[in-house]
Amino acid sequence: MSVWLEPEHVGSRREPVGTLRRATADGSLDLDGDWDFQLLPRPTDTPGTRWASARVPGCWTTEPGLWGEVADPPWYTNDQMPWPDLPPTPPTAQNPTGVYERDVAVPAHWAGQRVLLHVGAAESVLLVHVVDAGGNLVEVGTSTDSHLAAEFDVTAWATPGSRVRVRLTVVKWSAATFVEDQDQWWHGGITRSVRLFTRPLLHLSDVRVVARADGELSVDVRVGQDGPTGTDRLPEGWRVRTRLAGTDLAFDAAAHRRDHDDERLSLYRGRARFHGSFPGIATWTAEAPNLHELTVELCDAAGVLVDSCVQRIGFRTVEIVGPDLLVNGRRIFVRGMNRHDRNPLTGRVVTESQMREELHTLKRFGFNAVRTSHYPNDPRFYDLTDELGFYVVDEANIESHAWAHEICDDPAYLPAFTQRVARMVRRDRNHPSVVIWSLGNESDYGANHDAVAAWIRREDPTRPLQYEGAIKDDWYAGAASSDIVCPMYAHIGQMVDYANNGPLRPVIQCEYSHAMGNSNGSLSDYWAAIESLPGLQGGFVWEFADHGILQREDDRLPVGIAGEGLFRDGVPAPGLRWAHGGDFGDTPHDGAFCLDGMTFPDGTPKPTMWEHRELASPVRLSWPGGTPGVSVVVRNATDFSDLGHLRAQWRMDAEDGTSLTEAATLPALGSGESAELALPAALLGAGSGERRIQLVLVQAAATAWDPAGAEVARPSLRLADGEAPSPVATPPRRGAPLVVDERGRVLHPNVLEGPELTLWRDPTDNDDIIGLGKVWADLGLRARPTVTSTSSTPDGVTVVSTLATGAGDVVHTQRLSSRTDDAGRPVLRSEDTVVVPDGLADLPRLGVRLRLPTARTARWFGTGPWETYPDRCTAPTGWHELPVAELGVPYVRPQENGGRSGVRRLELDGVSLRFDRPLHVTVRPAANVTEVVLDVAHRGVGSASCGPDALPQYRITPGTWTWSWTLHPA
Repeated sequence: MSVWLEPEHVGSRREPVGTLRRATADGSLDLDGDWDFQLLPRPTDTPGTRWASARVPGCWTTEPGLWGEVADPPWYTNDQMPWPDLPPTPPTAQNPTGVYERDVAVPAHWAGQRVLLHVGAAESVLLVHVVDAGGNLVEVGTSTDSHLAAEFDVTAWATPGSRVRVRLTVVKWSAATFVEDQDQWWHGGITRSVRLFTRPLLHLSDVRVVARADGELSVDVRVGQDGPTGTDRLPEGWRVRTRLAGTDLAFDAAAHRRDHDDERLSLYRGRARFHGSFPGIATWTAEAPNLHELTVELCDAAGVLVDSCVQRIGFRTVEIVGPDLLVNGRRIFVRGMNRHDRNPLTGRVVTESQMREELHTLKRFGFNAVRTSHYPNDPRFYDLTDELGFYVVDEANIESHAWAHEICDDPAYLPAFTQRVARMVRRDRNHPSVVIWSLGNESDYGANHDAVAAWIRREDPTRPLQYEGAIKDDWYAGAASSDIVCPMYAHIGQMVDYANNGPLRPVIQCEYSHAMGNSNGSLSDYWAAIESLPGLQGGFVWEFADHGILQREDDRLPVGIAGEGLFRDGVPAPGLRWAHGGDFGDTPHDGAFCLDGMTFPDGTPKPTMWEHRELASPVRLSWPGGTPGVSVVVRNATDFSDLGHLRAQWRMDAEDGTSLTEAATLPALGSGESAELALPAALLGAGSGERRIQLVLVQAAATAWDPAGAEVARPSLRLADGEAPSPVATPPRRGAPLVVDERGRVLHPNVLEGPELTLWRDPTDNDDIIGLGKVWADLGLRARPTVTSTSSTPDGVTVVSTLATGAGDVVHTQRLSSRTDDAGRPVLRSEDTVVVPDGLADLPRLGVRLRLPTARTARWFGTGPWETYPDRCTAPTGWHELPVAELGVPYVRPQENGGRSGVRRLELDGVSLRFDRPLHVTVRPAANVTEVVLDVAHRGVGSASCGPDALPQYRITPGTWTWSWTLHPA
């Protein structure tokens, strides 16, 4: 049977996985670049004589120039397989297979060493061949697991000073594909780097480090020997030495003696353990990622260096005590993000610069953790998380979503489970950023999980395990495979109930707050619960980026690497678009469900990222005793750090237009400490109407991700209101009589159309997925109201209009009046009352729409400057200003966008609107006009595309709603 048809087949003649990576300048040959390439319909087909040129690493699915007669574009499914065959059978009639070949000149100075081939990743089965001296194609080895490297000994064919032709065959569909059914595009290709490298015949084969927060360091070194005997015994006089920061570690004779007494040396003759004690050494955390260089050397009997490695290690301890996850003995909050390897041009291929920039973005917005959903990432990613400071949940490449119940207990797939978990652990165990091992994702829960969990617990007892499937039905179960309660999209009420009923394990949601389109409602409610209740420690938002692929609109082909520079700020150039499932003719597919990131496909942050930034602020403000006064309580909300990395400034914004700044000096506070800080007198006495104070936090010095002075967060509070007349008080002068036409439209120089009742918003992804968009449309909420009566008095005009819906009539009464200001200019006042019948229990919005003369700039007193919604409005309240054209948000799938909640005043070119209460305001440019919607109530956005809907307090209920507003000349 062919290996791609065998579920038990995990690879053949692969080198063992260890923590060492060999890529020295004189002992490594980079094979990235152009390879000869053919795409065949099936793995059983024979390559022809016509070769294209393919870039490695690369996905052939994003490069249509490589397809030839085998069209194989990207294919998106979430929880279903792309074909109906039962496991373990992949499709046989059409199974795209890429054949890569190139000649490699083997350096002459490699004589006397072993030569190995490293293939960073291939999707999904890799077959390695070489052409021998007689021109024969010889099999070297095979590998499965699309997200871990495979290394093969090619010494027999890679003669130093000669050329060898290497063939890498990649079979797209296989029995292994059934355990790689992740929520992402299906691609084919070699997706990470390829290289040829050497190592001495007697060499360092593995280094395992345990560096604890108390300064205790243990280093296990294993020596391997290539050759006919394969012995690991060191020749007489040879030795291994290790040192940290110039200090030699001591050989651990006691450990060696225990191994000898236990007769372990027969198995591990090349193993040596070293120990060092470094009390007071700088420890590693996500806030202070202190790294130290560990050097390991293998020397021959004459003291000549034969082999060596340098690893950056961090001293830290991870443990669970009761319901708390502790790092270095302290309870932490996990402000996490799920992240896929993806790129809108190259599919699965990501560069180090892209990974670094993504991590910089996460740092800027207050994230401190990453879950490598749903597979091990490129090894360079962990170097970056070590360096920049992130807590990593390292997840095995196991997801059998479509056949989860069957595969988790199928012994035929046990080797795949075991190898994927074991190879991940043995590769990544020395990274201090890796704090939790994950057994995979959405593969139900079975014997295969318990088996690999037991293996990890024996192999690496220094880290906890997690697996969502083990606890999905019962948060008190599944302890054999999960030390953490790590549910998906749990409601806040579930978390609160667990916390209040004796939590046994920490709750850290592996996925929550699904970021599809205009989403992530109630992040603030989640964090209010997490930060106040025992056992709750955070979670991982789903997910970092939309998975849109840049596509040409004319022929619907992926643009590929030629698309570099053809998008900006989340928006593709004309003639291009972000494609989602089905856009390449892929059937079956799961549509736009891959557009679920907190950034656009190019990494541009969406407004919800700023919401998270404010919730993760390292400094929190509150009033002493809960009442606004002359001083505030400042609390250090970090897990470990003091506030020395921050500088601050006070800012006060008042409803009357006043904006002032004053110097601020942050108190010297350790983690969790608080102090009372007096407010500047100049701010306390300024402004009238509603007043807001902000503490603008900036970086005191440059970091890897931000320059000095870059803004970190703006915690804010509402001051006691300054004395002032109501912002909608009736102006003193009566103007010309107000005229309203038969459609209820005000004939006013500053109003081109309206005001008119509106109940409709374009459905968000969340609205549509749970069917609300259709419900609203079927109720007739898109309709415009009908004026049923108008009546005039000396004080104004009363307009009554009715919007007939399938659940009863909504009646809108407007009392409109016109006055003049001190300069004799017309001022329009509207008093609005809307009666919503009992049958309409969940409206999208409730407000009035009007069209005003074209405006270029909007300035408002409310939340911002980024887009906010009632359940996503932690943004600071104050005065903000933006071009009208920049108020909208270009979500890939068009939907409701651009709103601002909690607005008291709005100023457009030539017009000022003032409200008797905070309204939700939307301003959009339209043809020759500016459209403004003033909502007394607007439905929250929730997270219902995969998670909870908007909470009840963010929905619009039946009853009587009243508000008033005035429109002034600016």
